[in-house]
Amino acid sequence: MLEGCPDRLDLVIFGGNGDLSMRKLLPALYICHRDENLPAQGRIACVGRNDFDDAAFLAFVESQARPFVDDSTYDEAVWKAFLKRLHFVRVDATKPEDYARLGDWLAPDTLRIFFLATSSDLFIPICDNLAAAELILKDSRLLLEKPLGKDIASAREINAAADRYFDESRIYRIDHYLGKETVQNLMALRFGNSIFEPLWRAPTIRNVQITVSETVGVGTRGGFYDRAGALRDMVQNHLLQLLCIVAMEPPAQLDSDAVRDEKIKVLRSLSPMSLADISRWTVRGQYAAGSEQGEAVPGYLDEKGIPADSNTETFVALRAHVNTWRWANVPFFLRTGKRMPQRVSEIVINFADVPYSIFSSQAILRPNRLVISLQRNEAVKLQMMAKVPGDGMRLKPVNLDFDFNDEFTSRRADAYERLLLDLIRGRQTLFIRRDETEAAWSWVEPILRGWQQLGDRPRPYNAGTWGPAASSSLMASEGTQWAEEL
Repeated sequence: MLEGCPDRLDLVIFGGNGDLSMRKLLPALYICHRDENLPAQGRIACVGRNDFDDAAFLAFVESQARPFVDDSTYDEAVWKAFLKRLHFVRVDATKPEDYARLGDWLAPDTLRIFFLATSSDLFIPICDNLAAAELILKDSRLLLEKPLGKDIASAREINAAADRYFDESRIYRIDHYLGKETVQNLMALRFGNSIFEPLWRAPTIRNVQITVSETVGVGTRGGFYDRAGALRDMVQNHLLQLLCIVAMEPPAQLDSDAVRDEKIKVLRSLSPMSLADISRWTVRGQYAAGSEQGEAVPGYLDEKGIPADSNTETFVALRAHVNTWRWANVPFFLRTGKRMPQRVSEIVINFADVPYSIFSSQAILRPNRLVISLQRNEAVKLQMMAKVPGDGMRLKPVNLDFDFNDEFTSRRADAYERLLLDLIRGRQTLFIRRDETEAAWSWVEPILRGWQQLGDRPRPYNAGTWGPAASSSLMASEGTQWAEEL
């Protein structure tokens, strides 16, 4: 068992039979169990409204969660031992009387962790009902899944409810991107190598691009997604967290508050957008019918649970500015979308042109680029100019590559696996603090209001493409291009 893990643990997952639990949480907890990183006396209660008994629930887990356990990590005996940790507790989160069943299941003198993997609309009633049933002990912990609310007001209400019953040191707000190995390596790249520090600033850096694209549509999440949209679902959390790590100043040390103190400074330094800025520097899109890997796929308005007149965006591209000396006049271009050609999470640092070229007018010099790929291929590439062998001085761009799969052959922990272990051990560095959440909403919400005031409708783009043409026009107006267009 890892250092810092408690001897006894009751992990309670609200939404325990939901999609997130089946696809991510239970497979990650299985790996933690397999690697003997869970307490021997550690139990997992999956809470939901279904009328499962334990046998029916375990059969459900076998059909829904088992396919998401990689075959290379699966061992039938270990899996069966893991299933013995699982129990289903029927609770309607909105009904206070149901919490007595959960109270009957919980053990005394045991660390209690409440993981809220539900819609954020249920966060407040769950906290209130746990407290009313006297199920929250002095050392109990609370984890809140993203997105935290739908705007700044709802985020503050949720945070206030959590604060009524839990100290901030026992509240964990999750963004699973922070658990990715490559995101943490971005910290190592920046702060463990002196070569980059003198260059990591204006005017050496011309612009920064952050892209998180998905090939899938909304699938079975149509009802949730149509209330959220890409700005709330992805930009407010994932992309702004990545921006913070790129733009933050070196923390004094790697403890949780020192790191998060630097991230909050970045969020508070983001230049607020006026209506004119929103019109000029943001692009909304909504996927239409098209094809993915040669297969025809429907448009967003044809997906299950989506109203025929939906104005929800499935794509966002925007330009942001961090108002600090380090980043003066350096634009940050953020982009995310569904039904795009590739599943990509990538940070591209575009360096400035050489101040003067000594080469002939026929030599085309491309600025140096640092490409940090977070998924699927985890790698860091530095693009430089080199001479082509032969007569004359002909140049071409080449890559200095660092591929994680080549360099580190041992298995790397999944993001949820790492974050769950940090939650159990009480480590908060990779989780989001209350002021970070509210600062992110404070920057995003005026964009949402601005779109409404401008009557902005999302531009259509065919599934399997990189979004509406206006996204490329946004970059062209700044004299640059998205990475895949170069």
